[in-house]
Amino acid sequence: MSVRDVEAAALEWVWTHRDRFALGDDALAADGQVNRTWKPLGELTQVCASVSRCTPPGDPLHTRVSELLDFAWQQTHRGELFPLMQSLEPFATYPLEVYAAFASAGLRHPGYEASAAVLTRTRGWRLTEQYPTRRLGVLEAERRSGIDPHGDVPQALGRTWLGGLPEPWTFERAAGYALTHVVFHLTDWGRTAQGVPADLADYLLHWLPPWLDTCLDARMWDLSCELLAVAASLPRPPEPAVLEDAWQRVAAAQAASGAIPEEGAAQDAAGPDPGPDPYDFADCYHSTLMAVFAAALATAATARPPDMRHAARDVARHAGQGAPG
Repeated sequence: MSVRDVEAAALEWVWTHRDRFALGDDALAADGQVNRTWKPLGELTQVCASVSRCTPPGDPLHTRVSELLDFAWQQTHRGELFPLMQSLEPFATYPLEVYAAFASAGLRHPGYEASAAVLTRTRGWRLTEQYPTRRLGVLEAERRSGIDPHGDVPQALGRTWLGGLPEPWTFERAAGYALTHVVFHLTDWGRTAQGVPADLADYLLHWLPPWLDTCLDARMWDLSCELLAVAASLPRPPEPAVLEDAWQRVAAAQAASGAIPEEGAAQDAAGPDPGPDPYDFADCYHSTLMAVFAAALATAATARPPDMRHAARDVARHAGQGAPG
């Protein structure tokens, strides 16, 4: 099975289950569970925005993610819910982070951006305590929403696990998810490989393959797909043999429905009909989205001429602590 086949099957599962990403009545409730309402919708939006950018307009997959983006935007009442969310939780960062995913796809709400710009200039916003990787993500969300970032990206990067170039044997699950999101923020979710500073790019080129192999052996499919997305976002990717083996193992974990479990042994639906899903939505939606994301980036990276890949590497090597502007 090819990388394209994995992507197409996973995206078809997402399309079939799009109603599970819909916002319910609890999306604005005071006791609502953000991780079960806005978070999945924001993840769907970000993946579709990224795939849309790196997939040719005539490609059926481009058409499909465009339809999903329209579906997601409609869930927010075309952006009207964002000002309401801000009024309910003024100093929560997740509304802006979700909005930034829409803004990256050209879906914008000027009124929300204007009010958010006022809020982000307050001391309360600047002094909100966050994990370093989250801080980096908020700065990037501000930039993508047309707001002047309230902090310095290189300084924020230096406080993250990856930014400190840690001993490679300290890699574990939490560090893995932190490093993938650092790279996503630096590269605008795979759009600009030159956003990765040269020292980080060299470090990842060396250590990403064994970390990826470790996660695949542990059947951590969600994190493995995120690491594959990182590999496709670097100025210089790991060796093709490493990536080919990884994709074959991910493909073997994919159910006939297109779903990929977050972790554990691969299952499939019982009986001759592959229609029913072997996994609950919560146990596979994110890993399936990450497979779509990683596959789209990998295909786009392979399609780039070699001289363009080398040029991106050279830009990163001279970029120092630069980050996407």
